[in-house]
Order: sequence, then structure tokens, then C-alpha cells
Amino acid sequence: MKTVFTTGEAAKICKVSQQTIIRCFDSGQLKGFRVPGSRFRRIPRDQLYSFMRDNGIPTDALDSGKRKILIVDDDEDLVDLLVDHFERDGRFDVRSVNNGFGAGMMIKEFGPDLVVLDVMLPDINGMEVCQLVRSDKSMDEVRIICISGMVEQDRIQQLRDAGANDFMKKPFDIDALSTRVCQLLEIESASPN
Repeated sequence: MKTVFTTGEAAKICKVSQQTIIRCFDSGQLKGFRVPGSRFRRIPRDQLYSFMRDNGIPTDALDSGKRKILIVDDDEDLVDLLVDHFERDGRFDVRSVNNGFGAGMMIKEFGPDLVVLDVMLPDINGMEVCQLVRSDKSMDEVRIICISGMVEQDRIQQLRDAGANDFMKKPFDIDALSTRVCQLLEIESASPN
């Protein structure tokens, strides 16, 4: 279970803007600490819980403690495999869509912490989805791992420039993907079965 939150994560949990959380933090309404040597603010779980309770914000999103993952791929077998893998882990709330348009809608509606995004989708390509996510400041904290069979270095760099945090070539080892997901979400990797 996550014990410390970024302002972006706290905003998502409270369903308010990140600026609102920052203002509450800076005014002392929301207790937390700054990461030494940086301007980053961090909010311990108990402080966030108290803040939510004191301000009449439902605490159910905090109580579940699950991180949200969105799988975007038109390969149904791969989607089923990934959804099953992350749901069995128990720490994730997992959703999936099979096209770029659906991904755009689901990202806004579901508010995932991380998106596993196929680059070659039937409608909008993964690069456009990355750009869409990065153009919305409320989604700054969303992590994106692009997956694809293509591996030209310049294309991978273009994806990173468009906002992808990581890239994995298909086919990939599902445990390697899981490790990268955990690294990006700053949570412990699941121990191998």
C-alpha cells in the first residue's frame, strides 16, 4: 500500500486540481514535507486521509490503495494476458481499451497512474495518444510505457519526445514489464512466484 503521495497523486485521489493541492500544502491546510534538495512536495497517507476527512472528501479512493493501470492494445490475447497478470498482483485496478480514441476517453475518465500503450493502433497511433496526455497539465503524473514490434531508434526517441516514459519491444517478458511498471510507479516489484 502506498504510504506517501505526490501532489499530482493527491489531486487525483481528491478529484481536485494539482494547483489546489499545492495551495493547501503551501498554506499548511495539508501537512507534508518537501523532498530534501528539491521543490517536490510529498504527503504522507495519514495526513492526506485527515485532510480528506476534514474537508468532506470521500476517502474510498484512498482506502483501496490500488494503483490504476490502463492497457491499450488491439491484440486481445496480449490484453487478456496483461490484465490477468496485473489483477493477480492485487495492487492494481486494471482497465483496457483496444484503440487510440478509446484510450483518450478512458485516460480522462479512469485517471490511470500508468498506461501500457501499443504504438501501432488501428486508428490514432500511440505517439498521438502520448501527445494528447502530455498536452493536459492535469495528467502530468501519468506514466506511459510504449510497446511495439518496431525498434528504429529514431522512432523510439520520437515517442520519448512525445511524452513516453519508457519503451519495450514486442515480444517482451511480462515480468520485465511488471518490473518497469513498478519502477515508474515507485513501488516495490512483486516477488517472483
